[in-house]
Amino acid sequence: MRTAVSSRIAPSQAGLTLIELIVTCGILVLLSAAALPIAKHALVRRKEAELRHNLREIRDAIDRYKDVADRGQIAVDIGAQGYPPDLETLVNGVSLNQGSDKRIVFLRALPIDPMTGRPDWGLRSAQDDYDSQNWDGKNVFDIYSRSTGTAMDGTKYMDW
Repeated sequence: MRTAVSSRIAPSQAGLTLIELIVTCGILVLLSAAALPIAKHALVRRKEAELRHNLREIRDAIDRYKDVADRGQIAVDIGAQGYPPDLETLVNGVSLNQGSDKRIVFLRALPIDPMTGRPDWGLRSAQDDYDSQNWDGKNVFDIYSRSTGTAMDGTKYMDW
């Protein structure tokens, strides 16, 4: 016959010991410390991919403007060699030559440089050197980032 109910808890119902809690917290700290650099590099990689995309988008718009100008569909300034006078022309568009009021637009909006956070791009004309950082204001042959930072592959963003 049983006389009293035992007040002891069965071993399977016991909680974690202090040692187990310390080890678990230590493991969590190590895992989170390892994840922070990975997250930081992922952010830089995303910005670099966005920079490459934006550069490609603007350069493609410059090339489309040049193609339309070479076909004689738009009026170009003498000495501009068929390149746009500035980046705003790609966004605002130009009128076609056929006497119609049709306009052709090459960019919906000027993309932002993710490294500087502004749509402030460095410009080069067809007459400038390939690595020039001083635009002569005649036309826009190429663009570059004004960021002085270095990419993860060791190159400068302005060299892209």
